[in-house]
Amino acid sequence: MVFRGIITDAPDFDPSTDAETLYNAMKGMGSDKEAILDLVTSRSNVQRQEIIAAYKCNFGQDLIEDLKYELTGKFERLIVSLMRTPAYHDAKEINDAVKGAGTNEKVLIEVMASRNNQQIQDMVAAYKDAYGSDIEEDIIADTSGHFKKTLIVLLQGTRDESGVVDADLVEQDAQDLYAAGEEQWGTDEAKFIMILGNRSKTHLHMVFDAYEKIGETTIEDSIKNELSGDFERLMLAVVQCIRNVPMFYAKRLYKSMKGLGTADNTLIRIMISRSEIDMLDIRECFRLLYEKSLYNMIKDDTSGDYKRTLLNLCGGDDDLAGEFFPEAAQIAYKMWETSAMTKVQLRPTLRPAHDFDPAADAQALRKAMKGFGTDEDAIIEIIAHRSNAQRQEIRQTFKSLLGRDLMKDLKSELSKNLERLIIGLMLTPAEFDAKMMKKAMEGAGTDEHALIEILVTRSSEQILDMNAAYQAGYTKSMEEAINSDTSGLFCRILVSLAQGAREEEPANEERANADAQELADACNADSDDMENKFMSILCTRSFPHLRRVFQEFVRYSNKDIEQIIKKEMSGDVKNAFYAIVRSVKNQPSYFADRLYKAMKGLGTDDRALIRIMVSRSEIDLFNIRKEFKETHDVSLHEFIQVETMIGDTSGDYRKTLQLLCGGED
Repeated sequence: MVFRGIITDAPDFDPSTDAETLYNAMKGMGSDKEAILDLVTSRSNVQRQEIIAAYKCNFGQDLIEDLKYELTGKFERLIVSLMRTPAYHDAKEINDAVKGAGTNEKVLIEVMASRNNQQIQDMVAAYKDAYGSDIEEDIIADTSGHFKKTLIVLLQGTRDESGVVDADLVEQDAQDLYAAGEEQWGTDEAKFIMILGNRSKTHLHMVFDAYEKIGETTIEDSIKNELSGDFERLMLAVVQCIRNVPMFYAKRLYKSMKGLGTADNTLIRIMISRSEIDMLDIRECFRLLYEKSLYNMIKDDTSGDYKRTLLNLCGGDDDLAGEFFPEAAQIAYKMWETSAMTKVQLRPTLRPAHDFDPAADAQALRKAMKGFGTDEDAIIEIIAHRSNAQRQEIRQTFKSLLGRDLMKDLKSELSKNLERLIIGLMLTPAEFDAKMMKKAMEGAGTDEHALIEILVTRSSEQILDMNAAYQAGYTKSMEEAINSDTSGLFCRILVSLAQGAREEEPANEERANADAQELADACNADSDDMENKFMSILCTRSFPHLRRVFQEFVRYSNKDIEQIIKKEMSGDVKNAFYAIVRSVKNQPSYFADRLYKAMKGLGTDDRALIRIMVSRSEIDLFNIRKEFKETHDVSLHEFIQVETMIGDTSGDYRKTLQLLCGGED
């Protein structure tokens, strides 16, 4: 195994000299924290154990106890944790996760999914020695269900590590996994646990490839569709660690630092446990995923001696390098290849109601709005549980039976965000999109993000329907409106997308290579030529074709297309091209990010929130939910609950959004 850690054995190592240096750094009033952190982070864990022994031998004191006494806060936790052996450090993390009220499932998942057999066996022994109890018994007492069963399987530390692969068994396992999930009603969880918890990494890599050919979807997407809760998250972590452990940790590190506040325990645990193993690879994956170096993220998110220690463990700033490391380029190429091969099963959260009776619904809605006061619950219950096609039937029947315009009645009875949401649901998709485009361009300012989101993510047919609805509703063409409200290349990009003429053919390998070469060559041209070439390809080619183009672009340029757009472009043009790339790569993930941005921070962008929840509820909102949870470590349902409380005193708006969301993850 090739280790690509940052911390290695220090040359000319003398444990007694180091012990004396640490003793002097803590002697007298105050302590020399810089001397402590510089020494501790420049020695390997094995050398630190020798220093601990020498310290006790030379000074008759316990080094870890002295460090605890002299240091404080996060810096103390970090330095003391560095002094423990990996096995005892893991054992402490598990013990902290299961002791007391509540369980930290995220820690259990991270540690158990990512350790090899020897690391797990060493941790089990260390746990017994440190806490006098059996780790398996403690986990059993603190967890339940399939989540517990999987943890216990992983805890045995008996995964096949021989590297020997049986081709017949690969095919059998792929078939068994498909039969256990996608192919049947309900899921055979035991089959997932047995195969993913015991087979070798080499074997499972081949199983995952075979699975994609059988099911035309990734094993990750199947897990998201078939499993739920902590069991789902554990299975996804296992798969991610089988595929690429550094990528798994890059994502965990990003989550620990993004947003308000830092999950310091997670940050400390990962930086310590990977500093001698694969920190270089984690850094590369981090930069690939987030267009920012791990070094700079730590630098921006932490402070003081704590920050300096973490930066020493990180080892360097990768933003200083212009191109990918070879390993990162290979990862980027593989990511696009997987995206190109995968057929994602889109799943709505809202489906047509059974035993639908438009006349009964029309009468119930009229009753809810008749007389003094309005029965908002009755309105929500009907409209949020009917498909759009069924709502159009209700709308027509309401006029036929009662001689009244349902839309006008709803507008007069409801108010604020609830009215906007309910009216949005009652419009046809084309009418709703046209209205959202109009709203984005009316008034003093322009909502460029809304224009981009709508035009980038709609199919050619949807855009043509939207154009017709815009013309019918506002007596001018949508193209005219775009031309009068935007300018320059951004305007031309929007007009190009608004033609609804994007190709819909599958990828053409020869043409994809040619397009990738043209994009790579354009990166060396002046900015206008580069942006024009990007527009001519990104705004016209089909999404399946663009996946292949972006994959080959990595090979021709040694860069990722997202990296180029972020670095070389700016403003609305950059945002438009970036949205196209994100949608091509993973559209549900793009929408999950848009929803998060709509709700996080001070104030909620209710128009964006309503737009996405309404427009995606019958297409892929279930997929968006899963991406939201995976990316932000909180369910969309819960995030809506928290972020829409201010300004929604009745809770009806929030309730309707949560019904569209379809459930808690």
